[in-house]
Amino acid sequence: MSAQNDSTSCHTNCLIAGVVLGILLFLILKFAAGWGLLMALILGLVVAVLLTIVLRMVLCVESGAGASASAPASSPAPTPTAPPAPAPAAAPEPEAAPEPVAESVPEPEPEAAPAPEAASEPEPAAEPEPEATPEPEETPTPVASAPEPIEEEAPAAQPAAMEAAREGGPDDLKKIKGVGPKLERLLHSLGIYHFDQIAAWGPAEVAWMDDNLQGFRGRVTRDDWVAQAGLLAAGGETDFSRKVDDGDVY
Repeated sequence: MSAQNDSTSCHTNCLIAGVVLGILLFLILKFAAGWGLLMALILGLVVAVLLTIVLRMVLCVESGAGASASAPASSPAPTPTAPPAPAPAAAPEPEAAPEPVAESVPEPEPEAAPAPEAASEPEPAAEPEPEATPEPEETPTPVASAPEPIEEEAPAAQPAAMEAAREGGPDDLKKIKGVGPKLERLLHSLGIYHFDQIAAWGPAEVAWMDDNLQGFRGRVTRDDWVAQAGLLAAGGETDFSRKVDDGDVY
């Protein structure tokens, strides 16, 4: 009974010591180290629990072991002797079982051999039917395809000319790739002064100009004057026109 009281008081003392040390650690971390309230409280509780467990394992287990070792060994209680059991009565001997009489098994009768079947007469072989001769396939008659219509070239027509340039002066036709100073003067002589005039040319006008530009035949189609003039007339630029503006060409 005293050993149990010592163990209880040891556990209580260890708990008190762990709680006190945890509170001290909490106060040191909170006020001396400047930790936050929540972190200092959590660390104080963890240290208190761990110290309580360690102190119980070290102190209380040793005190319990010493108390159990100092206690006198109790003498074993005398074991009561059981009265002698009466001798069992002799069991009667079993009677001999009658021997089984062997039953006579009838011998199996031999089975009669099956009578041989009469040999069947062979059937006459069927005569092969003559194969049908395939009919010759009809060769399709080729249909003559209609000749494709030949596109007739539009007749050449001279572009509409102007007697003089509009107010503000003529456009710089040299910005069109393929038009130099000499060709610009030739165009002026034909009444062509502005980009929108060239941009309005159709296939007939282009064909006429290609045939009538003395010394520059085919230049309109080859350098695509109509597309360049359309872009310049709309206020755009081409790589060649920028070079002309920079003075890198003429």
